[in-house]
Order: sequence, then C-alpha cells, then structure tokens
Amino acid sequence: MAEIIQRDGTWAFDGTTVRITPGLHRSVPLFRQTYGEIAVPLEAVAGVVYEPERRRGRLRLRLREGADPLLQATGGRLPDAADPYRLIVDIDRSGVAEYVAEEIRHALLLDQIPKEPTKTYLLPGPPVPVSVRSSDGTVSFDGAQVRIDWADTSERVKRATGPRIVAVGDLVQVEWLPNSGYEDGFMRFVTRETVFSKLPPEKDPYALDLWGSTRRDLLTALVATAVTARLPHPSVRELENGEFTDRPPRAATVPPQGDHHDILLRRLRELGELHREGVLTDEEFRMTKAAVLRGFR
Repeated sequence: MAEIIQRDGTWAFDGTTVRITPGLHRSVPLFRQTYGEIAVPLEAVAGVVYEPERRRGRLRLRLREGADPLLQATGGRLPDAADPYRLIVDIDRSGVAEYVAEEIRHALLLDQIPKEPTKTYLLPGPPVPVSVRSSDGTVSFDGAQVRIDWADTSERVKRATGPRIVAVGDLVQVEWLPNSGYEDGFMRFVTRETVFSKLPPEKDPYALDLWGSTRRDLLTALVATAVTARLPHPSVRELENGEFTDRPPRAATVPPQGDHHDILLRRLRELGELHREGVLTDEEFRMTKAAVLRGFR
C-alpha cells in the first residue's frame, strides 16, 4: 500500500485502485468535500506526476479521455483548487509523494494500461438522487429525470414557463460552464429539440444561469456529472443530419391532468405579455413558447 496523508486530502494506492479522499480542513473547497471519496481503477489512469515547488508540491493524476463522467461534464473547466485529482503536498512530504507517484507509474507499466480514450465510463459519478440550489434555481436529478424549480430572482420568462422536467431519454448532453466570479456561468440541458437553440442562459428554460456564489454554483457540476454518467458514452455519439442517432426511443408521455390546461393557458398569456413588452424578441418568444408546449404534451 502506497499512501500519503495531507491536510488537503489522502491518496492511497493498493495496486489496483487509487482511492482519493478529500480533507476536512476549511481550506478544502466545498465541491471536493461534497463530491466525496473517489475510487479510481488503475485502468482509468493515463499517468501521474509530482510537481515540486518552493514551499509545497502537487500530485496530479491524469485520467484517460472518456473514463470519467466528471471530466466529461466539466470539460476541464473546474477551478484548479476544486480538481479532485490534484493533491497539495507539504514540502517535507515530497519524498512520500514521489514514492506514491512511482508506485502508480510502475503498476501502469506492469499492467500495460493503454493511454487511448476509453469506450465506456470507468468511474460511476456521484450517486443519485442529487439536488443543488443555485443562484437561478434548484436543479434535481433522481436518475430518471431532471427537474428545475426557478428561484424568485430568475428571469420572468423562466418563471412564466414553470418548473422544467426533462426525462433522461430526451437528453442529448449537458453543457456546463462555471461561474468564475468575473463572468457568469451556466448549465444547459440539451434535448433533441433544443440542440440548435440560441437562447441566452438567462432566458433559456432549459438552462440555469450561474451568477451568484461561485462556491455554491460550482456544486451544479454534481448534477451535470450524474446526468452525463447516464447518457450514452461520447465514443458512440454521432451527429447525422442534425440529429443524434444513438438516443433510445422516447418514453411515453403522461396524459395531462385536467388542471394542466388552465396552467398552460396562464403561462402562454404571461409569455405573450413578455413578448408585447419587449422582454422577449420574436425568436425568443417562439422558442420559449415551444418549450412550454412540450412540457404539457
């Protein structure tokens, strides 16, 4: 067993798995503490490096492309401090860090682990159900469907559409960009009908506009990862004639209940008012109205 224990967290390697546990110190980002322990199978590892610095060093684990739904969902956009595959090492423990890195590299050679992209996810992602409250609303995922409940501070056009519920079978992908503190981020759930949508995140009823607490908004990556882990792997995704061909048949929709008709009419009237007031352009009104109607089919 090769192990290093630091305030930033613990790495333990038993020859087959790198077990990464975040530290409990207040300096450890909320995202890493919330994501929790990660068990990385050796076959998911592409390489490891120790980067010594003047006062401290860093262990970095590099995963094979396509092995981890977290890296797939975030696209390398996680802030460095929130990266669970990085460990800050005190300078007096640099020898231990080098030893752990060498043990992992030795095992990769012995097992002849390829560095090519994987054809399936080798890590499971976060467990479900998972729910996160962001600056734009609360997004939840139970493994079968995504639900967005808008906040009072959300744009009027979003609140007029009501809660957004999307089945996994209707999703193509999740687009995620973190809130940097200087520029807003977003999380958009792309369906086959909205794959070419050009609505900005603040008006898109399928997107969360991330503009508040960077610490809290970063947790939306948990939902993005959990959903991504349950979508077809990128290695089998194709785009032909504007349609993703690897999607399973769409689940049957539930017939609307009696009072849904009144709710639908009210929301359409609200959208019409926003259009007349100039809040929505003609194109935005058309796309948002279509989103509302899809929700009531």
